[in-house]
Amino acid sequence: MVMKVKHGLGRVAFAAAAAGLLFSPALAQDPATDAPKVALELVADELISPLTLHSPPDDDRLFVIEQTGEIRIIEDGEVLEEDFLDLSDRMIELDEDYDERGLLGLAFHPDYADNGRFFVYYSAPLRDDGPEDWNATSHISEFTVSEDDANIADPDSERILLEVDKPQMNHNGGGLMFGPDGYLYIALGDGGAGDDVGVGHPPLGNGQDVSTILGNLLRIDVDNDDDEPYGIPEDNPLVDVELDEDAGFEGSEARPEIYLWGLRNAHRFTFDRETDELWIPDVGQNLFEEINVAYGPGNFGWNLKEGFHAFDPEQPGEIPDFEPATEGPMGEELIDPIFEYTRESVDPDDFIGITVIAGFVYRGEEIPDLQGHYVFGDWGQSFTDPTGTFIVSAPVRDDDGRVTDLDIGQVDRLDEFIMGFGEDASGELYVLTTAITGPEGMTGRVYKVVADD
Repeated sequence: MVMKVKHGLGRVAFAAAAAGLLFSPALAQDPATDAPKVALELVADELISPLTLHSPPDDDRLFVIEQTGEIRIIEDGEVLEEDFLDLSDRMIELDEDYDERGLLGLAFHPDYADNGRFFVYYSAPLRDDGPEDWNATSHISEFTVSEDDANIADPDSERILLEVDKPQMNHNGGGLMFGPDGYLYIALGDGGAGDDVGVGHPPLGNGQDVSTILGNLLRIDVDNDDDEPYGIPEDNPLVDVELDEDAGFEGSEARPEIYLWGLRNAHRFTFDRETDELWIPDVGQNLFEEINVAYGPGNFGWNLKEGFHAFDPEQPGEIPDFEPATEGPMGEELIDPIFEYTRESVDPDDFIGITVIAGFVYRGEEIPDLQGHYVFGDWGQSFTDPTGTFIVSAPVRDDDGRVTDLDIGQVDRLDEFIMGFGEDASGELYVLTTAITGPEGMTGRVYKVVADD
């Protein structure tokens, strides 16, 4: 199968100079162009709707989050009977047929072995003073492990760091991950519905209006010394930025938590363990799925752009006949993705799927030939038939070591929806799937990516 793709090098002119480049592309080594053939080995089944898999540093256990609210532990190849944590009674009631809310993110503190701190992202009922007719309130919360059992969290230790009201059910984001700088990164979708318009979406759209918190990747300090739930890194790009009301912003000041903006629903993102590069795919509207690599802060363009292309919210199913924007409302240069692929309406012969699923750059030791390859996927081709796509690619780099494109190698269609990817403490990769669209039943599975002998 061949993908129709477009490639290009994104640049960050705005704020990156002030904040500095966090990542080190010059350290990267090009993987072989011919990707090794890999296979998927079943690790666990009879789960419900597994979304991600994580391991604390230097820990052999695998922690799987279920959309329905449970964190499960896989140890020595077995799913432990008792949950590490169950948040289902704190969450909003999910639609069993299809839902994008739930327990969506998990991140262990880099010093988890010493402090037992970890962080979750889940969808709670709309808070009492939330906007009328909005849908839910996302909680980013801190918990600690219990003192007497390393396989059980303390459910009473919750400390809510951030509450984010959401106007619609979909586009929650949900990814949590600590960066190489020690800060916690949080992915927030644009709020839902479509086109970044409607109730809860300001005139510029949440993606472009940096006075709102939705449609962004946040970067916060959870190790701040004061009594605040979190601190703001001094080099976040929008700290103390006042906004021009004539440019259409809803508020007068930018949200200082924001690190990257112009995102539709970048619900997963990952850091390359070797280069520290930030890989952040973004789910498209109707026509294109995109993959971005960030070398500093900036604006990825939604809803001015979809992939490399101009976007018109009044005609979301058509490629506009005008040139795509090159600047955001503050005059900042828009960052192009490094890769895109098309939806069925653009090219039915090379149709991959409708929701890009972020993966990882492989840095494990069990498959040496896979080193440096980006492994990712797509959820499926429709909302009825389980048709996930598993993809192995080789990053293409310029003379400065920056990723400019993907060389697609292995492409396999699964008879399951791909819900997410995981990485254990050793850098080995996992794929999480389900056979049905809703968070119900027992069709969820966890596979390990292994060499195909």
